[in-house]
Amino acid sequence: MRSESGSPNAHAEPTRRTATTARYRDADHPLGRGGQAVTDPTGPDADGDPIATDGDPIDRAAAFTAATTGADVELAYAGRETFLKGDPRAIDDVADVDVAVYGVPYDGAVSNRPGARYGPTAIRRASGWWAYLSDYKGALTNVQTGAQVDFDDLAVADVGDVPVFPMDAETTAASITAHAATLATQTMPVMLGGDHYCTYPAVRGLLEGSEYERVGLLQIDAHSDTVSESPVFGTDFHGSSTARIADLPGVDYGSISQVGIRGYESPEFFEFADERGLSVYTMRDVHDRGIQRVVSEAIASAAADTDAVYVTFDIDAVDPSVAPGTGTPTPGGLTAHQALEVMRVVGGHDAVGAVDLMEVAPQYDPTEGTERLASYLLVSLLEGLFAR
Repeated sequence: MRSESGSPNAHAEPTRRTATTARYRDADHPLGRGGQAVTDPTGPDADGDPIATDGDPIDRAAAFTAATTGADVELAYAGRETFLKGDPRAIDDVADVDVAVYGVPYDGAVSNRPGARYGPTAIRRASGWWAYLSDYKGALTNVQTGAQVDFDDLAVADVGDVPVFPMDAETTAASITAHAATLATQTMPVMLGGDHYCTYPAVRGLLEGSEYERVGLLQIDAHSDTVSESPVFGTDFHGSSTARIADLPGVDYGSISQVGIRGYESPEFFEFADERGLSVYTMRDVHDRGIQRVVSEAIASAAADTDAVYVTFDIDAVDPSVAPGTGTPTPGGLTAHQALEVMRVVGGHDAVGAVDLMEVAPQYDPTEGTERLASYLLVSLLEGLFAR
């Protein structure tokens, strides 16, 4: 509150006066408005000197932060719950960043356990650890690879979650496509799912919003998702997403590569893959040939004769002993090391045009390890693309 002359009104009382606020606001008190430079009882600044608090108390918080070492570092469990604590942005204001993250809290198209609607929030929360390390230590060394990493070189914006309609897959798909297209006109979209059906409208949005005429798909997954129509679930469920993507203009099975497939598929699956040109790398291929070689071949195949590759990582590609927090866990999957190696290889490829991380259902993993791995996978990929 100010007087008519514009100077601080030393006699104004706060609306709610407590012993503390009255003591600090009285004009004749050392911490009040009427004195000269005073000592802040919160402690010394980085040089051991008292923090000066002359001037308007409205500036006190900023002065403390500027003068106190570490005050500008957000702890992993505090502050903004955006991905990597990136800037929260409007969806049409991301042209100046490397990636724009958006969440899709939808699991209305699952055929087994629900819960992926909680994935985006869990992944964002877990990513706070990597942002904290970067803020706290500055430039980092990736101990796995020896690479020097500076996450200050990675500009991330988080536009929040798109509108979803839990009982309406068609309208939800239209929402995802519209938002993905808006992002794709400006920067690289990164989607946090949500069930794997959501990848289909996201790829459609990438094609509609970007200048890409042909898009390849690299799918890291336990399941092929090539069911064109189920007698139980129809055509719009997470087991049909790849089939729907292959029908889009600008995509065909010949530009789709799958890594980590295991379990059981239809009797004609391999014959179908051969006829359509679908590149399938099963877990047996991973074991026999090594993850690095398999992924290198897979992304090269998806990038051939296309303008960009959409990378989709279903967390159930990872063995459920490592990542149990998912709706359709299937034993015999990737180790954490192999999953991270996937992202290391992909992060070194310049064809990547969009990314997603799907099917994290955190309530099935009380250790929170699944969402932590999911966030680490995305961080590892983005490190390779932008932060080295």
